[in-house]
Amino acid sequence: MHPFRVHNFRAYWLSRFAMTLAQYAMLLIIGWQTYNIARDSGMNIAEASGQLALIGLLQFLPLFILTPFSGLAADRFDRRSLGRLTVLLQLLCAAALAWTTWNGDISLPILFAVAIVLGIARGFAGPALSALAPNLVPKPILPTAIALSSIAWQVGMIGGPALGGYLYSIGPALPYTVAAGLFAVSMIALTLIGKVPQPAVRKDQRPIGAIVDGLQYVVQNKMVLGAITLDLFAVFLAGATALFPVYARDILQVGETGLSQLAMAPAIGAALTALFFSFRPIATNVGPKMLWAVAIFGVATIAFGLSTSMPLSLAMLFIVGAADMFSVYIRQSLIQLHTPDDKRGRVSSVSLLTISASNEGGDFFSGTLAFLIGPVAAVVAGGIGAIVTVAMWSRVFPVLRTTKTFDPPDNLLEHPQTPEKQNPQEA
Repeated sequence: MHPFRVHNFRAYWLSRFAMTLAQYAMLLIIGWQTYNIARDSGMNIAEASGQLALIGLLQFLPLFILTPFSGLAADRFDRRSLGRLTVLLQLLCAAALAWTTWNGDISLPILFAVAIVLGIARGFAGPALSALAPNLVPKPILPTAIALSSIAWQVGMIGGPALGGYLYSIGPALPYTVAAGLFAVSMIALTLIGKVPQPAVRKDQRPIGAIVDGLQYVVQNKMVLGAITLDLFAVFLAGATALFPVYARDILQVGETGLSQLAMAPAIGAALTALFFSFRPIATNVGPKMLWAVAIFGVATIAFGLSTSMPLSLAMLFIVGAADMFSVYIRQSLIQLHTPDDKRGRVSSVSLLTISASNEGGDFFSGTLAFLIGPVAAVVAGGIGAIVTVAMWSRVFPVLRTTKTFDPPDNLLEHPQTPEKQNPQEA
């Protein structure tokens, strides 16, 4: 059975695709406007890079504060309703940016304020929608559904920057206007998802206890903990996306069209990789392959940082995206299949927190490092850091090296074992 034969999954896929397309069209232009407003106001490259760092920080802080509670909400309330509310909030952000850009009132304070609200919306959207996906399809086809869901995300990442960059060249307010329309499509698609199973709620467990219970599960399950934190540190250190405006304007000198191409290149690599996995899922040596993918991600990041050629930069970013998708596919499959349904919202919230820490937090780190040592040195140092992370994690979490398949031990989901007994493959 193919996931697209399931009505609920088709509606979910469309919603995620439209939302991601809108998000990345909007986020690209937010970064571009931030950097250009800063540069045009007299800031030098380092100072303007610091403004990009601040945008990343303002998106990350709400996620960091709210994610444990948003994960609990995803386990306690209707995940479809939570998803619709968060998409509505993002729609309002897009409309506000469209209006202020159109009438010429756009400014750094407005962009910073919207970044905070987007962080809040994404903090609740991630756990709800991630935890919803496994409820839509039978377990045997979940890895394929995850690959298809990743395609929606990655194709949105491809189309979003392209859409945002080219629409901006027509009219600065147009990307935000189109994004608002796409968020409306996403909301409608979520309303088409029929009733899905909701995990039973323990009435004897207080909210704080439930949050702690979810965190304890992540800490005790070395497979889940290792996979989550590998992405956290590797992408946090090697995140170059925040510096794309710097490369587009001042290093490669390719303007907003080139900015769109830089943002598209890793997404194209990721989408093609996800498409391949939807037809040919990985079945063996999943742990070692994930480690190698992250190492390649680091090497390609270093090459991009040193490049002054647009074609070479695009090629390296293509490899960055493909390697990252390879890792994401394995990591998300392991996390979903090694987590019981009644904890998926909270575990997904922890996973989202680390993803946000690696993306938005990584944007802050990259922007700050660029302010201190320059953008090229910052990107190269980040790539080296990702490679070092792989070497360390392969020793700290040997289960990542020894895991051969996605299947968890038979009794793991019902009775999580102590770290020493979690995975018999580790012995």
